[in-house]
Order: sequence, then C-alpha cells, then structure tokens
Amino acid sequence: MVVEKNIKLATVEMPSNLIFLLMTLNAYIDHTILKPTTLVADIEKLCAEAVEYGFAAVCVPPNFVKTAKALVGGSSVKVATVIGFPFGYSAVESKIAEIILAVVDGADELDVVANISAIKNGDWTYLANELGHILPIIRSKEKVMKVIIESGILTNDEIIKCCELYGIAGIDYLKTSTGYAEKGATIEAVQLFKAHLPSNVQIKASGGIRDYAFASALVAAGATRLGCSASVAIVTGAPATGNY
Repeated sequence: MVVEKNIKLATVEMPSNLIFLLMTLNAYIDHTILKPTTLVADIEKLCAEAVEYGFAAVCVPPNFVKTAKALVGGSSVKVATVIGFPFGYSAVESKIAEIILAVVDGADELDVVANISAIKNGDWTYLANELGHILPIIRSKEKVMKVIIESGILTNDEIIKCCELYGIAGIDYLKTSTGYAEKGATIEAVQLFKAHLPSNVQIKASGGIRDYAFASALVAAGATRLGCSASVAIVTGAPATGNY
C-alpha cells in the first residue's frame, strides 16, 4: 500500500512506534469534503487519496455519492454522505427522501444530523419519532447509520440524553459534530459518549481534527472513526490543509 511506502521513507526521522501508529490510524479515518463549493476535481482527489492511504471511507456531499462510488470501486473504501446537513432541522420526510436517494446512488454509510433545535428544546418525543422513521429504512437497506448531535453546542446533560436515546435504539455510531459549529470534536465529549453509550454503539469524532496528536488522543478516548479533511497530513505529518 502506498501509505506504507511513504512512511518507510520517513523512518530515519520517526520512532518505530510512531510509524506503526500512523500506519494503523488510517483505518479510522473518513476522508471528508463537505464544503458547498466542492468541485468534481476535489472529489477525484479525495477518492484517490482515500484509496492510496487506505482510509475507512470518503464522506462527500449527496450530489457526489454516485461519482465517489465509481471512483473508489474495487477498493475497501466505503462511501458515506450526510443527511439533513448541517443543521438537522429539515422535515423527517425530507431526510427520508435524502436517504433513499443516497442509497440508490450507492452510499454505504449515512451520517444523519439530528434535529439540533429539538435537542436544545428538550423535545425528545420528536427526536424519538424522527429516529423511529429513519432507522428502519437504513436497516432494511443494510447500511450504516451515524447520528450527528453537534456536541460542541450541547450541555453535558443534553449529550447524555442523546446517548441514552440513540444508544437504546442501537444506531451504529454517534458522531460529535458536523464541523460547521463553533466547536468541533473534543476529548471530553468522546469520553462522555464512551461513558454513556452501550458497547455496541461506536463513536465518530469530527470537526477540527488536523494533526496526528489530536487524532490519536480521540481514538485513545474511545473514538473508532474520525471525520477529517486533513487526513493525509494526519498520517504523513505534512502541513494540514482543508477545513472540516
């Protein structure tokens, strides 16, 4: 794999344990681009890098799912997209339509933004109803569901209640952030998730992850996926670019 070649070239400067960690961290990463100005050329670059470095998935805007699926075809890289992005307050029916279209286009994983306004208003009945309509559709298609709750703007109590609601339902991942709020992933949020989620629900950290040290600390805290646009920099030590 090319990532191994790049890392071997750097062995003169890096300790062997760091080289090993860089080589394994790639499997945690959803290589991400979600900016509204995304070009086809950006998607082509993203997918090529994901295949080259062996990232877990690419996460792309819904209108690029079909393109990304073709570009990573034949590799182990999954295609993820976002639903109700970035604020989550679109109608349940709208989210269902987005999910169905994404699945038709070839999405393997669906990162669904919970209705953040409903969380802040304590409307857990609405959130349970939303989940009750969406989760069975995703399960029937045998796709992965990640729920984004924007932990950076929630209280600890709100985060814990989200962990309880989505944990009992048995989603695949609870995700910290869209990357568009003022505050993204934190070690503290991941630790709180870990303490209050059942063991069958995994954690995806995203938002502001731009270097190896922070990425590895999030994994140590309990994250099993990382949403990053600076993915290549994280696994090679190169200067970070991108903004997710």
